[in-house]
Amino acid sequence: MDQNVKQATILKGETSLGIEFGSTRIKAVLIDYNFEIIASSTYEWENQLIDGYWTYNFNEIINGLQETYHLLKQEIENNYGVILQKIGSIGCSAMMQGYIVLDQAGEPLVPFRTWRNITTSTAASVLTEKFQFKIPQRWSIAHLYQAILNDEDHITSIDYLTTLSGYVHWLLTGSKALGIGDASGMFPIDESAQQYNEKMMKQFDELIADKGYPWNLKDILPKVHTAGEHAGYLTEAGARLLDPSGSLQNGIPLCPPEGDGATGMVATNSVKKRTGNISVGTSIFAMFVLEKDLSTVYPEIDIMSTPDGSPVGMTFANNCSSDINAWVRLFCESYEAMGIKPDTNQIFSVLFNKALEADADGGGLLSYGYYSGESITGLAQGRPLFVRSPESRFNLANFMRTHFYTAFAALRLGMDILTLKEHITIDGILAHGGLFKTPLVGQKMCAAALNVPVSVMSTAGEGGAWGMAILASYMINKEQHESLVDYLTTKVFNDAEVQEVYPDSADVDGFALFMERYTEGLVIEQAAVDYFVENWKK
Repeated sequence: MDQNVKQATILKGETSLGIEFGSTRIKAVLIDYNFEIIASSTYEWENQLIDGYWTYNFNEIINGLQETYHLLKQEIENNYGVILQKIGSIGCSAMMQGYIVLDQAGEPLVPFRTWRNITTSTAASVLTEKFQFKIPQRWSIAHLYQAILNDEDHITSIDYLTTLSGYVHWLLTGSKALGIGDASGMFPIDESAQQYNEKMMKQFDELIADKGYPWNLKDILPKVHTAGEHAGYLTEAGARLLDPSGSLQNGIPLCPPEGDGATGMVATNSVKKRTGNISVGTSIFAMFVLEKDLSTVYPEIDIMSTPDGSPVGMTFANNCSSDINAWVRLFCESYEAMGIKPDTNQIFSVLFNKALEADADGGGLLSYGYYSGESITGLAQGRPLFVRSPESRFNLANFMRTHFYTAFAALRLGMDILTLKEHITIDGILAHGGLFKTPLVGQKMCAAALNVPVSVMSTAGEGGAWGMAILASYMINKEQHESLVDYLTTKVFNDAEVQEVYPDSADVDGFALFMERYTEGLVIEQAAVDYFVENWKK
């Protein structure tokens, strides 16, 4: 599409905007009706550990939203010479689950408690037993019930409980809505009804009946929407919040807000049954659309939903790339110390490619990139560790491969449940996230770790913001009765470029050796949690 056509597309508002709040970046992507990216922008932010909870400041949520949109608008003005005023549709997505509670005035009652918090073990255990359905610690209902068990003062004042994507959507539209994918991480979903499970909601209300709260669960949860439905319109106040300059018009339709798991499925065309995808970032998760219910409840497997309401088996690990990023920053500092301005992208590329030269098992090295607790391995808190013996083959290549391996290790433990116990056949998975931006390296390490072919599409680096823009586009551009699966298959990905990497047998054997060290060495990580106190002062 040439410059003049793109300019006309922007002026006519024949576009869709996806905004995603990731764990380290807020990203916006504006696409045209051919799903091609017209402009994109990013804003970096970081979570903080405050009073025992991982959180993001509410002012920073708004500031990040505005700055990300401002940068997008600025790019459009610079590249196309027009001011962004019209948008065909908008969608908001964010890190899944967590706990945001508002009072009747719309004011937050407590700081945002993110998915990263492993503070709800008692609540999650009680609810799992009560429902006979796995309730992960990061789910909103686990956070709510733990706060009830803790007898926290704010509980009686709750008017609305939502996720980060639902909160941003509410700011823009005033609508208390949520896509079914993100909603399935707030409370279990009834697949046939495409709504919260009524039986379990009743069980929860009975469980807390003696507390005498002035609400029941249904009153405070957002309304569930499936992909393609309208979930509100940009209000005047929402337009001014998003674009304080006053250029953006109100009245733009918004699709149901979603979690990053759902947008990852869309971005990798993994919504159809028997498809699967893996998403890597601060956390890592693999999702497989199920044909049948699992035979039992597994602590390592969560049951979620696709954006169109199909059940998904999900294995989720809290920690993935944070430690890799920290080590790369250290290498950048070494350049700066020598008076050399580092090219961060080049350093990532060089270091990642060194992993291909390593011993298949990582040379006897061991790493745990645990910045937070890890429920799959039973660690309530995290301590990043790098461990080696005097006999380990300590070089740069092995160092990098070890950090790749540990990024996938906890996930592998969860995936073994699906393949070895539930006998789910995994022919291959589609991967996305920043770890796969360097060609082949992340794929090769992932294929070795999971022992399945790993495919990456040309759009893999765009990730969830692009997937959210696709969902926004689907809402306004779908044909009557056209399913999301058909829309993705025949329109969005009909000529997509896909690069597939098969596992190398030597690498698979090497990862198996690494996993032996990893599982045996968990006692070292536990000792670090026990004795390396988080609030030690330097």
